[in-house]
Amino acid sequence: QVHLVESGGGLVQAGGSLRLSCAASGRTFDTYKMGWFRQAPGKEREFVASIAGSGTTTYYADSVKGRFTISRDNDKNTLYLQMNILNPEDTAVYYCAAGTGSIYSKWSQYAYWGQGTQVTVSS
Repeated sequence: QVHLVESGGGLVQAGGSLRLSCAASGRTFDTYKMGWFRQAPGKEREFVASIAGSGTTTYYADSVKGRFTISRDNDKNTLYLQMNILNPEDTAVYYCAAGTGSIYSKWSQYAYWGQGTQVTVSS
């Protein structure tokens, strides 16, 4: 069982930056792949970024590649998402998730989810 709590969301102007954090409970954090997903009003949940348990492999959605960076600190049981050059299309509730297996970009492959944190980018 993994309990996840996101933080760091807020309101930012276009072009600005935010850093999301996801604190995980449990002593097996490094055995889980971790992912960030987002959901905007009226839209389906979409993949943003994911990272292997070791932290050596990362994946990004094309829409955020080059602007967002996913990382993790296994000593602190914490996942991060550094978001730069934000634009209004990035406005959504952002969720962190933990899972196992080799598929990183599908939300159905993640068993544990946080409650989400709102990110709003104004134009």
